[in-house]
Amino acid sequence: MIKAGLQARLGQHMTLTPQLRMAIRLLQMSAVELEAEVNQALESNPLLDREDEASADATPGDAAEAVNGAAQTSSTPPGDQDGHERPSAGGDDDLGRGPDAYAEEWGRGSDGVGPARDGSELAAATPALEDLHDHLFWQLHLTPMSPRDQRIGVSLIEAINDEGYLEGSLDDIRACIGPEAGTPPDDDEILAVLHRIQRFDPLGVGARDLSECLCVQLSAMAADVPALALARTIACGHLEELARQGPERLAASLGHPPETMAEAVALLRSLDPRPGSGMGGGEPDYIVPDCVAWREGGVWQVALAPGSQPRLAVNQHYQGLIGKASRSDASYLKGQLQEARWLIRSLQTRAETLRKVADCIVRQQSGFLDHGPQAMRPLTLREVAEEVGLHESTVSRATARKYLHTPRGTFEFRHFFASGVATGDGGAASSTAIQAMIRKLVEAEDPRKPLSDARIASQLKADGIPVARRTVAKYREAMNIPASNERQRLG
Repeated sequence: MIKAGLQARLGQHMTLTPQLRMAIRLLQMSAVELEAEVNQALESNPLLDREDEASADATPGDAAEAVNGAAQTSSTPPGDQDGHERPSAGGDDDLGRGPDAYAEEWGRGSDGVGPARDGSELAAATPALEDLHDHLFWQLHLTPMSPRDQRIGVSLIEAINDEGYLEGSLDDIRACIGPEAGTPPDDDEILAVLHRIQRFDPLGVGARDLSECLCVQLSAMAADVPALALARTIACGHLEELARQGPERLAASLGHPPETMAEAVALLRSLDPRPGSGMGGGEPDYIVPDCVAWREGGVWQVALAPGSQPRLAVNQHYQGLIGKASRSDASYLKGQLQEARWLIRSLQTRAETLRKVADCIVRQQSGFLDHGPQAMRPLTLREVAEEVGLHESTVSRATARKYLHTPRGTFEFRHFFASGVATGDGGAASSTAIQAMIRKLVEAEDPRKPLSDARIASQLKADGIPVARRTVAKYREAMNIPASNERQRLG
């Protein structure tokens, strides 16, 4: 027989409060996303103000209620609020420059002594980058052509990639021309326009392969250039033989003396195999660093980057209206006041977490900052979490799309985390350090006899780094280093 009853149970469970959800959401945002989130909150919440605006509007009798995040602590540098990255020169002189110098240089004009520029002045001072396709279209419109050839030229230019090579077949180009041209053009018509475009600046753009690209550039040279005829012969039909056999054997097979072959190879190397890569590809992307690291008195210091932490305050005027408003208006203002305080506290928590994590990373990877990638040590999220007293998931959110500005450059926080390989002396080497060693070995190899993955693994093992050949291959591919047979240079 079923009967109803009451039972009391004791248990624990975690509930995500709205404030905790907000803190988690803000922590995983990048600096750009955070600024957009803050701007949206400022537009929708009348109880929120930028701190400088609130200070300007406040009366002497108002009680200032503002939380500045880490900017209130001694570790946060004062300075510029523009939020742009200043690329580091990477020299030793930078090691002693603290965040004040970092902010000060951003506040100067291009002459180093002028006043700080706002965003509009910086945009006006930045030259517009011309896209490769815009540059080619400009030349096409200045070239005397029939309307039909102009349409063919437009379709050809649209099919040129950023490196300057034509993508797609002639049939694809023909299909893109459209019915405005009337009768579809045949191959000879398309090739005639293509040959004119290939003589545009940069010379060789629109080529369908490397051989055609080099031949076009050679065709524009004067006839008295030494070894020009042989260079054309090689470019038009013997590039693979040159790479596979080397100049001496190719010279013998073509019946030319080694001296002439050397001149031809030097001429080919002076050409541009990617004629379009030198043109701008649109507006540059900027990275906004979240923290800055510098060395002072032989010790590495860390602080939030100037301008990375939004400075918000509660609007005292609207806060004062809560007691005078009607019940419904007061309820609305109280809700907005609570949201404003949550946001300010969440921003403070975010800033403190980022500074803790960045300080731990710099302390753990000081060898990398002092000596370069070969000194990068293995580091995991768990190690950082245990050191700073945070949960591993919190550290993961704090390192996602966050950047640290150092004298060696600006790196994502996650760049400093690397898996480790046990070394022969009982220590460990990070994957980043091993990649740096592989790159160093490749750069120092004999181009006539490049090192295979197995030989690189043997040399690393001799240095106390036991890695397998497949591991070397994986790291080499991750660094975009070709295989040994593709790195061979016999010239």
